[in-house]
Amino acid sequence: MSEWDLDLRHAEDQLEEAGGSGSVVLGVLDGSTDPEEWVRNVEYGNVLVLSIEGDLNELAAGFARQIRDMGGELMHFRGFLVVTPPSVDIDSDRL
Repeated sequence: MSEWDLDLRHAEDQLEEAGGSGSVVLGVLDGSTDPEEWVRNVEYGNVLVLSIEGDLNELAAGFARQIRDMGGELMHFRGFLVVTPPSVDIDSDRL
């Protein structure tokens, strides 16, 4: 029998650090929501799926740079803006 060096006493701490505690937040990007609210949601680990109603560049100007600077991602997909925190990658390989 081989000997395993496995310490499960701290496994739960490692799982919590790995992330995954956020939610998927559905919303409408129409300029009526304060851009800081979108930034706070991403800081909390949430993924945003926002229906775009208007000019995307104008509507996202108030928060897109902050999201990118913190390591998050933004992707325009079929009339929606998908915004993820740094711990979540957007996989577009199948598009």
